[in-house]
Amino acid sequence: MKKYIIQSIRLTLVLIVLLCVLYPLSIALAGKLSAGKGGGEKITKNGKVVGYALLGQSFTKPEYFWGRPSAVGYNAAGSAGSNKGPSNEDYLKGVSNRIDTLLKYNPTIKRSDIPADMVTASGSGLDPNISEQGAIIQIKRIAAIRKIDERKIAELVIKNTQGPFLGMFGPSSVNVLKLNIALDEIK
Repeated sequence: MKKYIIQSIRLTLVLIVLLCVLYPLSIALAGKLSAGKGGGEKITKNGKVVGYALLGQSFTKPEYFWGRPSAVGYNAAGSAGSNKGPSNEDYLKGVSNRIDTLLKYNPTIKRSDIPADMVTASGSGLDPNISEQGAIIQIKRIAAIRKIDERKIAELVIKNTQGPFLGMFGPSSVNVLKLNIALDEIK
């Protein structure tokens, strides 16, 4: 019995050191070595922080690229999805309204051209990225409003498209905040 108690105490001490000291320190070190030094990758414009690369923001003006809808109003303190399923009438009405809004402001696209990420909220409600197709369907609207050649904006989308993780996991995506900042820099 005494033998097992001593082994249990040793194991507990080893796990305390491993899980309460070494693991948190390794995570903190990884954060310090990352792009944002553990504080998130800040995006600046004219020396002022305008957002973070991993947090979505609301863009509703027609002269900007719109991001993915958020079930929490892009509030990082309340990160969550809506918990409404595809059979929920409120959910279906919200998706239908988003589709109608996209078609209203982008009259040259068809309903079948709209990717799902443009009308459904992400699980976190903070997704900063949209699919490449989500950006492409907005080019004509933005070009017409800003009076900029569509090819120039298309090149901007391509330049700001990130390929799949490690070249094979997930789809290509576009960070909406970075794209809109680059859009504002076009003369």
